[in-house]
Amino acid sequence: MTVTIIYDNTAFRHELTPDWGFSCLVEAYGKTILFDTGANCFILLENMKKLDIDPLSIDEVFISHAHFDHIGGLASFLMKNNYVNIYVPASFTEFHYSRQIIYVDQPLKIHEHIYSTGELEGIEQSMVVGTDKGMVIITGCSHPGIEEILSAASVFGKPYAILGGFHGFNEYELFKDLKMICPMHCTQHTAEIKSRFPDKYIEGGAGRIIEL
Repeated sequence: MTVTIIYDNTAFRHELTPDWGFSCLVEAYGKTILFDTGANCFILLENMKKLDIDPLSIDEVFISHAHFDHIGGLASFLMKNNYVNIYVPASFTEFHYSRQIIYVDQPLKIHEHIYSTGELEGIEQSMVVGTDKGMVIITGCSHPGIEEILSAASVFGKPYAILGGFHGFNEYELFKDLKMICPMHCTQHTAEIKSRFPDKYIEGGAGRIIEL
């Protein structure tokens, strides 16, 4: 499984543009899935170009929630590739970009070893991917709370890693059993997480490639 950070508040590679928002490319089990699309369509597509990511190589789009910093590049991406299935939270009722839309309410098996937690707290879904080491959880902003996300992901297997936006999360004891933590985007306490879990912490940023 490989996760390539396309869009983040910081840039891991200097030639990529940082901006408030989040997007990453998930490659696992023969599937290539775009998770969220950042805030700015030009930055999304330019960063993809610099990362040699062809929009037509993407099979599906997974939208965590409907906030602008996660869907801003979606319409422009679909002008490049409108053949994808798009998984959106069930509450995302104003979505009209494509006819190939799957509205996700309950936990869902998307493909073998690839899941959605289902929409949590009426706002957000997270992706869960099974690996030999355990379940990898990818979050947009963690609006429902890390505890609820971990609980929902645990239905599919033991959580191994979590990456994405954590907002104001500070219940650090919830991370004690995880082996990898990569806070990005809206996470407010990144420095504290790094200090508490130096052996588990992974730096994010646009251009970072994480092998799991």
